[in-house]
Amino acid sequence: MILTVTLNPSLDRAVEIDTLTRGEVLRATNAHIDPGGKGVNVSRALLANGVASTAVVPCGGEEGAQLVRMLEAEGVAMVAVPIAGRTRSNITIAEPDGTVTKINETGPVLAPAEFAAVIEAVLDAARTADWVVLCGSLPPGPSVEAFGELCARLVAAGARLAVDTSGPALGVAAAAGAALVKPNREELAEAVGSELQTLGDVVEAANALRKAGAGTVLASLGADGAVLIEDSGVVIGRSPVSAPRSTVGAGDALLAGFLSAGATGEAALAEGLAWGAAAVRQPGSRMPGPADMERETVHLDPRPDLGRRLHPRG
Repeated sequence: MILTVTLNPSLDRAVEIDTLTRGEVLRATNAHIDPGGKGVNVSRALLANGVASTAVVPCGGEEGAQLVRMLEAEGVAMVAVPIAGRTRSNITIAEPDGTVTKINETGPVLAPAEFAAVIEAVLDAARTADWVVLCGSLPPGPSVEAFGELCARLVAAGARLAVDTSGPALGVAAAAGAALVKPNREELAEAVGSELQTLGDVVEAANALRKAGAGTVLASLGADGAVLIEDSGVVIGRSPVSAPRSTVGAGDALLAGFLSAGATGEAALAEGLAWGAAAVRQPGSRMPGPADMERETVHLDPRPDLGRRLHPRG
């Protein structure tokens, strides 16, 4: 079983439009709402592909109740920790060429007692988990140091810990000895304090996280695919998508696929890339199932050209 922890979950409302024009009245061509948050997406992707998972989510207000109802309707096993604040709502605006504009709320303050309740729920559920996956941004309230202490407690308890977060929290997760970290290009650049222009820059930055204490690094690079750096070496792969609909949740699907396939080696990277590409072909933050996979589009390069430049950002 894979346990996911989303400290700042959300309701994700996605609308598809023809063109985003400021100051105009726009009509949506499609609209829907999904449960949101990185860890929630990982659990939803795993469930859609028959892999056991439980999601820990702090929830509050009517939005939190709706989030719980939607996860229950999808069949996601969960531990819902009640909080006083209102679960946030996010908005995704998707255009036909795959351009995505996101508006994310900050989220509710997680009081010390509420964070302590989440920690206890996580430590209890982690006893039967193969992996514990901490995902997403920190909500207002808990400090980076407190997040690092949670990571350290899980590692000390023998959990295989995977972390997908950003900013200083990524650094403390590495220092705590997370077995796997999954930054994207921007998060990895921020962690090392420099721009990443080539595949070699990505590998160098990933090795800096490994030197800080992380085990495996799985770096998602959007159109440039993903880079896997572990003790056995470096593998780089891509899975092009000809008709993208939304990139929201693609990195979460990548992580879910990688974990589902054993979280090591070329086969796991290939599976993760297939899941991530399948997510890009879905609207909003819908997670792909077996029928959505196109594994034949995955290309791995075990001897990559580290001088190859990455696509421009933006």
